[in-house]
Amino acid sequence: QVQLVESGGGLVQAGGSLRLSCAASGRSSGSYVMSWFRQAPGKEREFVAGISWSGRSTLYADSVKGRFTISRDNAKNTVYLQLNSLKPEDTGVYSCAARLRIYPVVNDSEYDYWGQGTQVTVSS
Repeated sequence: QVQLVESGGGLVQAGGSLRLSCAASGRSSGSYVMSWFRQAPGKEREFVAGISWSGRSTLYADSVKGRFTISRDNAKNTVYLQLNSLKPEDTGVYSCAARLRIYPVVNDSEYDYWGQGTQVTVSS
């Protein structure tokens, strides 16, 4: 089992920045992909960004490319999502997810563990 706890969400004005963190605990062996998803009110959950265990492979949704950056610190069992140039349409609950595979994928059904999420609200 892997437990995931997100933090760092909040209210920010358009154009601002936030840094989300996701701390993992529980399973200490094996390589796993970490990804971020988000869900806006009335919309389906969507993939935002993912990173391989080594950190050498990343994947981003087109809507966030060039604005968001995913990274990880395996010594701290933590993955980060830096959100820059935020837009009101970035508003939603951001959740991290773990996948016991090598590479990130966009399909949320391919992920094994989920955090509870952290709210990001971007005002115009």
